[in-house]
Amino acid sequence: LRPMPTLSEAQSRLLVSDAGVAVSGWAVAADPASAAREASRLGYPVVAKLCGERISHKTERGLVKMGLDGDSDVESAASELLAAATDNDGPVEVLVSEMVRGDRELIAGLVRDERFGPCVMLGVGGVLTEAIADVAFRLAPIDRIDAHDLIDSLRSQALLETFRGERSEEHTSELQSRTNLVCRLLLEKKNTRLNSSHVLTHTHRS
Repeated sequence: LRPMPTLSEAQSRLLVSDAGVAVSGWAVAADPASAAREASRLGYPVVAKLCGERISHKTERGLVKMGLDGDSDVESAASELLAAATDNDGPVEVLVSEMVRGDRELIAGLVRDERFGPCVMLGVGGVLTEAIADVAFRLAPIDRIDAHDLIDSLRSQALLETFRGERSEEHTSELQSRTNLVCRLLLEKKNTRLNSSHVLTHTHRS
């Protein structure tokens, strides 16, 4: 795969939202006070993250602050996040988002392969993403059979049994429609990689 520029999470959220994919309520802020105001507007609890085009592996660097439940919590978290930025991170801001939870967390992405063109990736998400490295790829766009195939190709089937057994058709259709919508937009933005890839199933506010 040839190197591709990565959109920041804020840019990625705008892209997938324009494609009709539901995202949690969010906002960006340049300083701790602004972050607290946005969090209060969104409603607590919230998550705060350091956001920038060069930042991808936030969790490993401690750049995600979860379960923030008040203005002072957000201001403190935002101060820590901005202080943790390095020169290599380039321009950064604080992204504040509603905190949502789900029964399963998957990671989905789209990349452009030099030989095969646009490809859809699906894998086990959350804190297990790097440790398990359980992912599968199919050529984009995908149909319902491809979506089923992607899910069935994951090795971690024990983690997905309830997900697949209870509402498999709904999730297969959702995976198909979401990836194809975003794929269409990415094709217009050639050689671009998303930085907003986690898909929660059975989501609800905390």
